Amino acid sequence: MTDRQIVELYLQRDEDALTISADLFSGYCKTVAMHFLRSAEDAEEVLNDTWLAAWNSIPPQEPENLRTYLGKLTRNISLKRLREGNAQKRGASEVPVVLEEIQEWLASSRTVEQEISERMLTEAINAFLQKIPETECSIFVRRYWYFQSVSEIAAVYGFSESKVKSMLFRIRKKLYAELKKENLL
Repeated sequence: MTDRQIVELYLQRDEDALTISADLFSGYCKTVAMHFLRSAEDAEEVLNDTWLAAWNSIPPQEPENLRTYLGKLTRNISLKRLREGNAQKRGASEVPVVLEEIQEWLASSRTVEQEISERMLTEAINAFLQKIPETECSIFVRRYWYFQSVSEIAAVYGFSESKVKSMLFRIRKKLYAELKKENLL
């Protein structure tokens, strides 16, 4: 079944949309949740919240890529759960470290101007990521989107942790220069 067909089920308020979404995307969404929460129990709760959020947001949203949309919902719900402190005691220590690395870029309150600025920043980051080599892009996304630890990233690529840290530092430095050049910071 295609994403469009599943979205049509959501739009028609057909509960089969939830069953099909869970069948197709549970593994992916659980992986996303586990990167943040490090607890299977919390990840399962986040999955349930993800399906509910999808049900409540489609309509009005009509995502073209359902996997990405559900992954983003899962990520946001996982982050919210961390902020509320529910999973912090279970060892989700990587998130504060990552957030500290990029804290100067995060907005504290959301006005219309900040929403526009955030969209422009997102577009600039996406454009930057398309320009850099695939390995650098993947490492950056694993760290700052999925919040993977440096040791996890190093294991995936067969790099030392110090090499991954150096790569991330250089990528952040290049990105910062690019954003400064475009007057986004």
